[in-house]
Amino acid sequence: MPLIKSISGFRGTIGGRPGENLTPQDIVECTAAFGQWVLKTTKNPKIVIGRDGRVSGALVSALAVNTLRAMGISVVDLGLSTTPTVEMAVPMENAGGGIVLTASHNPKEWNALKLLNHKGEFINAADGEKVLAYIAKGNIEYASVDNIGAYHTDDSYIGKHIEKILELPLVDIDAIRAKKFRIVVDAINSTGALSVPPLLEALGCQVLVINGEVNGHFAHNPEPLKGHLGQLSTEVRQQKANLGIAVDPDVDRLVFMCEDGELFGEEYTLVAVADYVLSKRPGNTVSNLSSTRALRDVTVKYGGEYFAAAVGEVNVVEKMKAVKAVIGGEGNGGVILPDLHYGRDALVGIALFLSHLSNCGKQISTLRKTYPEYQMSKTKLDKTPDIDLDKIFLALREKYRKEQINTEDGLKIDFESGWVHLRPSNTEPIIRVYSESSSIVVAENLAKKIIQDIQSLR
Repeated sequence: MPLIKSISGFRGTIGGRPGENLTPQDIVECTAAFGQWVLKTTKNPKIVIGRDGRVSGALVSALAVNTLRAMGISVVDLGLSTTPTVEMAVPMENAGGGIVLTASHNPKEWNALKLLNHKGEFINAADGEKVLAYIAKGNIEYASVDNIGAYHTDDSYIGKHIEKILELPLVDIDAIRAKKFRIVVDAINSTGALSVPPLLEALGCQVLVINGEVNGHFAHNPEPLKGHLGQLSTEVRQQKANLGIAVDPDVDRLVFMCEDGELFGEEYTLVAVADYVLSKRPGNTVSNLSSTRALRDVTVKYGGEYFAAAVGEVNVVEKMKAVKAVIGGEGNGGVILPDLHYGRDALVGIALFLSHLSNCGKQISTLRKTYPEYQMSKTKLDKTPDIDLDKIFLALREKYRKEQINTEDGLKIDFESGWVHLRPSNTEPIIRVYSESSSIVVAENLAKKIIQDIQSLR
């Protein structure tokens, strides 16, 4: 099983051999490198740490915490928490950085260290390279016995996070409470069980939680996709709920289910939230290059401008700041509201979506029908040694020069009938081929056409 050390953090499977898996040696090495970066960059020897509910969380946390303390870094341990909660806690604690221990939607054998700067945002590529350089050099400095870092726990931040959401002018608390929504939540045996129900209860909703025991033994594949949410669909229908909510283990991805048990669509989480936000505060929006065109359509409706960013939350955030976007995120159900913080946040996404649903007066399935209908195809192509991507991308740019071309992250070609996005995977020897159109047949044909072009150019 793999160990992946990248500019965005470190992830791997628990157990096995050092350097090949996420073993204690690797956890200490990676934590120490990040600690060294914080000390050298911010001069602020304080780091906030939190974890999702997976089985290895307590073990990984203990190793990371004590490595940091041995470097003279004080640690604020949030314990079981969410990624967006840790992101918010870093600046609130005036810390030099943060570490979230979560492998997001990966299965239970995985864990990871996500690295945050002093703003509570994911470190960028340049800073990630510096952290990797500390690993390569191995020149970590540890503190003397009289200078070991302080340690204290603080489990109040989920509550503080919820309070900040309820204070947002965009969250229509009275309208939501008046609806008395009946909602089923799939907490996937992680910290969604500690964060989503309290938020919903504060908003006056009736809540039924499934998979609510926080033990890391995920009841199903933890990625919130249609094929994994059969139990939620059944419960929504049987309980005659107004809607269902699914999150991933670290609560930064958000998916809604309609009252009839059908998915609202993860690509449309951001679209619906943006529709509501833009109706109150028109402006620009951002999503990544592989996200649905529907966000652009909604943005234009309110007189704003849509911008696409390279795939990856840090890239979306940088673009949002550059164009002063009022809302943004990713098509995987990730909502970023700058008014709260620059990070994907399922909790604020829930509050904004319920505000929208309350104000529009529609059932969730009816609301879904008000948005442009696009279908997305996701496939891949093996990246074999005989494929020269630079040469192929250049040839494709020339062949489709009359179309709208974006080379910020791989190659995206916007046709009148839809788009195709090609990008090499950061973790696998493959080329991801995403396409979208108003018809799944057209989307798949667009992808096939480009794949045929690639094969003819090899």
